[in-house]
Amino acid sequence: MKVLAIATAKPTLTPDKLQQYMPVEVPATLQHYLDGTIEQFWFREKLGPIFLMDVNSVEQGNESLAELPLVANDLMTYDVFPVTSPSDPRQVRHGHIPPFAGCC
Repeated sequence: MKVLAIATAKPTLTPDKLQQYMPVEVPATLQHYLDGTIEQFWFREKLGPIFLMDVNSVEQGNESLAELPLVANDLMTYDVFPVTSPSDPRQVRHGHIPPFAGCC
């Protein structure tokens, strides 16, 4: 399943702490990318990354992110959301978007 993971830096993540942790955070993130858990990533300046992940569940996504040094040291959190593509992309083009779960 695909999930989006959106980072939020905690107030305790100071510039000094960020500089301290980046030498271990970057290789840890790269390892998740090489393992295929993180498929794509984007950065929001001063806010943190957004990851598109390929995992078996939201829980697995959270467990994987918990291994990252900034999360493990309580300096960053992630909101993890499942995402899907329309089963038939032509539906979107013609304005026939299926209802969202729990909506309408």
